Amino acid sequence: MKRRINKVAVVGSGIMGSGIACHFANIGVEVLLLDIVPRELNDKEKKQGKTLKDKVVRNRIVNDALQNSLKSNPSPIYHKDFAKRITTGNLEDDIAKVKDVDWIIEVVVERLDIKQQVFENLEKHRTPGTIISSNTSGIPIKFMNKDRSDDFKKHFCGTHFFNPPRYLKLLEIIPGPDTSKEVLEFLNEYGEKFLGKTTVIAKDTPAFIGNRVGIFSIMSLFHMVKDMDMTIEEVDKLTGPVIGRPKSATFRTVDVVGLDTLVHVANGLYENVPKDERHELFKLPDFIEKMMENKWYGSKTGQGFYKKIKNKDGSSEIKSLDLNSLDYREKQRAKFSTLDKTKSIDDVAKRFPVLVEGDDKAGEFYRKNFAALFAYVQYRIPEITDALYKIDDAMKAGFGWQHGPFEIWDAIGLDKGIKLMKNEGYDIADWISTLAESDTQSFYSVKNGATYFYDIDKKEHTKIPGQDAFIILDNIRESQEVWSNKDLVATDLGDGILNIEFRSKMNSIGGDVLNGINTAMDIAEKEYDGVVISNTGQNFSVGANIGMIFMFAVEQEYEELNGAIKYFQDTMMRMRYSSIPTVAAPHQMALGGGCELSMHADKVVAHAETYIGLVEFGVGVIPGGGGSKEMTRRAAKTYQKDDVELNRLRENFLAIGMAKVAKSAHEAYDLNILEHGKDIVVVSRDRQLAIAKQHAKLMADNGYSQPVKTNDIKVLGRQALGAFLVGTDQMKAGRYISEHDQKIANKLAYVMSGGDLSEANYVSEQYLLDLEREAFLSLCGERKTLERLQHMINKGKPLRN
Repeated sequence: MKRRINKVAVVGSGIMGSGIACHFANIGVEVLLLDIVPRELNDKEKKQGKTLKDKVVRNRIVNDALQNSLKSNPSPIYHKDFAKRITTGNLEDDIAKVKDVDWIIEVVVERLDIKQQVFENLEKHRTPGTIISSNTSGIPIKFMNKDRSDDFKKHFCGTHFFNPPRYLKLLEIIPGPDTSKEVLEFLNEYGEKFLGKTTVIAKDTPAFIGNRVGIFSIMSLFHMVKDMDMTIEEVDKLTGPVIGRPKSATFRTVDVVGLDTLVHVANGLYENVPKDERHELFKLPDFIEKMMENKWYGSKTGQGFYKKIKNKDGSSEIKSLDLNSLDYREKQRAKFSTLDKTKSIDDVAKRFPVLVEGDDKAGEFYRKNFAALFAYVQYRIPEITDALYKIDDAMKAGFGWQHGPFEIWDAIGLDKGIKLMKNEGYDIADWISTLAESDTQSFYSVKNGATYFYDIDKKEHTKIPGQDAFIILDNIRESQEVWSNKDLVATDLGDGILNIEFRSKMNSIGGDVLNGINTAMDIAEKEYDGVVISNTGQNFSVGANIGMIFMFAVEQEYEELNGAIKYFQDTMMRMRYSSIPTVAAPHQMALGGGCELSMHADKVVAHAETYIGLVEFGVGVIPGGGGSKEMTRRAAKTYQKDDVELNRLRENFLAIGMAKVAKSAHEAYDLNILEHGKDIVVVSRDRQLAIAKQHAKLMADNGYSQPVKTNDIKVLGRQALGAFLVGTDQMKAGRYISEHDQKIANKLAYVMSGGDLSEANYVSEQYLLDLEREAFLSLCGERKTLERLQHMINKGKPLRN
């Protein structure tokens, strides 16, 4: 029988438990969330005359925890309505309900005795064959199922979700001594396919894979920062985006996660890995112990490595901790000549060889840091995993690293990495020496579009399993390239489908991207059956290239600007009225022009974590690439009765006027950016391109016909225009918006009303595009707009709010 997950029970409703419950609700699974019964009334319950027998009291802990989770920012839920999929209860009145679920996930406090008690109670009600797992971050799985039945042991394992479960992709699956192969294979596939996770089967060792390497990396830096007499600003500068790590880098990340949390794991490792060759590194440095004594845990206590203070004038300021004096001081700017050499290198992997050759403190830091990291991970195989790619997967998915340790080593070069280690006095593992003496000379290789890794036992490269469901652009781009310019690549995906990939800075849409789209569409319409627009960038597209717009506007070259905007509009319309199907696959930020392009595709296959919206108001203009027209058209499609037409239009007007951005792809339906019945949302980022390709091919195979241009968009004229102008007057009078904001809103109102028409009328898309372009151009001549554009350019930001 094929195992399916229709309902899960989550036992324990703390931050992790509620987060896990929300993520299962995100993917459409029914959830039973349970927690303990309170032992005493709180003050509010006493005033209300409640007793410990009242249901509202008995479920207070679980209900309060879930509500606190739902109110948190960022939200654990894709859409507020999805919370209805979660039913709450308590472990006394409702534990029998676990008999009806397909998977029980225990998420109680990290104490073995308590977990064992919970499992004993659950087994009394669990249906044989039901999967049961513990979300532990380090307790050995082999100890948890002691005295349980054979069926329990067979279906029991660890499932370590990383916090927050919605956003961090890593899911470690840790088998117990009796876990069946079927359960492990099922969870490995389910986590990736349904939960959108990078699933890694780990060995039952302390802290498993992610935290074992991640905590080592942080503790190594804690010791190194004192040895090299570095400031926290310097370390955060060197361990952030420049090497493909999150902006929060090291010390800011610790402040957010909580120093106490990190210390708890580090102490656990110090106690439980006595034979680790770097055992002493897990011992806390003096400054960390002092911070723990002072309860300087980070954000949760108001101060950690950084501290936000209020000045007498009411302004806020961030102070930094001096690790020598442990006093807070003014922030210091960190600057290194080595980093200057990498500014022109967009590909992070190509920066690593430059960074380790630096002749300043930064170069020395990277040589020591990478040497320590390489030396450590080489000995974790086969201790924590048999396959090196699992360590890289864990660090990328659990800690937000763009490249894992062995990928960094490959980028630097195998021999160079060995040299770095020897210079720091580290031993070289036998398998590394064997690899260095072979013809392979790398940890990874690409063959026929698939990634292979060095298998230590086989002493050869072996295909990483599970790739058949993915299309990895990085692996096929070079061999399957059809056409390219500096900002766009068209790649043959096979089966008659062409992929269009932006490659500009931050995937902004400028002249070369627009030229590339049109050239690729020329090729596709002659030689292919369909097109997908997707890329592997951090964001799908953060909007139009405002540098070009500003240049034309400040030089008052309005004829050239008019041509550029029309070219943008025409390109969007070409996506809509192509002779072959077009599918957009946005992910992360899809703002401004990126949103407009998605709205003009035949279909959108959006990743669940897509933050999409028309945000042009933020720089003093209206959407000019077809967005204003499209929101007018979409409102008109919903008109059914005269009494709601204006309300429908107002919703779309406010979506633009308030620069609303959907905080998930599911929220984009509420903004009418995604359309029910046409566009879909997928949870797996790894599968997104393959799914988008399938839909493009399906439309082509089903007999795609080029759409007929529409001339029947209903616009409401003065009825809408008058209402909108009254509204903006009131907003201005109430000082909710500035005079310039009112001017932008009035321009948008004119476009979305169809102009100053005496009565409702039916118009074409081109009519609305012309109005939109005229309004956009007039706003580009405003001083305030130019000031906003200049400000955005100075900050290096795209066209977004």
